Amino acid sequence: MSRNAATSLLIDAGRVAGQFQDRMLRNLPCRRIQADEIWSFVYAKSKNAGQASSPEAGDVWTWVAMCQDTKLVPTWRLGDRSAETAREFMRDLRGRLPHRVQLATDGHLAYLEAVEEAFGSGVDYAMLPSQNKSSFIRIEGNPDMDNMTTNHVERQNLTMRMSMRRFARLTNGFSKKLENHALAVNLFYYHYNFVRIHQSLRVTPAMEARVTDRLWEMDDLVRMVDQRRPRPGRRGPYRRMGRAWMENCA
Repeated sequence: MSRNAATSLLIDAGRVAGQFQDRMLRNLPCRRIQADEIWSFVYAKSKNAGQASSPEAGDVWTWVAMCQDTKLVPTWRLGDRSAETAREFMRDLRGRLPHRVQLATDGHLAYLEAVEEAFGSGVDYAMLPSQNKSSFIRIEGNPDMDNMTTNHVERQNLTMRMSMRRFARLTNGFSKKLENHALAVNLFYYHYNFVRIHQSLRVTPAMEARVTDRLWEMDDLVRMVDQRRPRPGRRGPYRRMGRAWMENCA
């Protein structure tokens, strides 16, 4: 397979992985959710973006939600660290949960308005203040303060940082395009949610959350890509070429 063909396959696989999970990760049984953000960059860090030739250069944050019990990642959102990205992230999370949940986040203040807009009073929410990493504070509802933590999602973010060079803090494997960065994240979470057996669960997070009853493979994703690609058309009839035409082509 040529390099261009391999790149095309990875791009298609990343798109299909995102669409597949967007469809499958709905009406989830998750009751305890943790949220966090992980930093990376495209082409150049923000402090060097002015010297870069790419208009997409700069810091990129991946906002991640994780179910504390099933270890499923129901949604993620790429963007900056603004209130608008926080609102988009929380609206998407809320749309996947049909019931009241307990929510734990770090002390990023953008969460306050975003959670209020998405969940209203229908959430048990506590935040871990940035200035005090040892004690959560209640924001909404009646969260179980003795069991509030963001340790699981932070550990999952560490797994992503260690698994993809484009997320390493000092790397020459950084993403050159924002779209490719997003597609790589889609592929990572397809593998994390549906393919990789979680050590403590002995099944995948998707199986533990009853999203699926079987272990998926990367081959399943390749088959989905093949099914969505247009089939080649039938060849037209061959015409018999005259000797004079063939001699002119010699």
